[in-house]
Amino acid sequence: MNYPNEWTQKEFLQNKKKLAQEGVSVVLIDTILSPIEKADTIVYNPYELNKYPKGSIFVFYCDTGKATHERLGEYKQKFPEYHCISLKGGRGYWRKNMMLLDDGNDS
Repeated sequence: MNYPNEWTQKEFLQNKKKLAQEGVSVVLIDTILSPIEKADTIVYNPYELNKYPKGSIFVFYCDTGKATHERLGEYKQKFPEYHCISLKGGRGYWRKNMMLLDDGNDS
């Protein structure tokens, strides 16, 4: 499956939920040592990231999303067995109270 270079927060939340049902790990990665409140993040550590199952999705964030988007090629080269995506707008656009509502269509 092909993934875009960027996800918005909403896309991240939707895809994380959907892909978890398929057994795919989606990991939000802090590249600036500033965790996002009410979000499950891990600090960027290549050694630890390589322990995730192949095919996992790494979503990198910084303050604005610009630095991680510019370094996406570097991340993709460093983690060829994984899918690397930048969080659009970064930490600055993250809405800590945003959540997905169940639409009731569990088909």
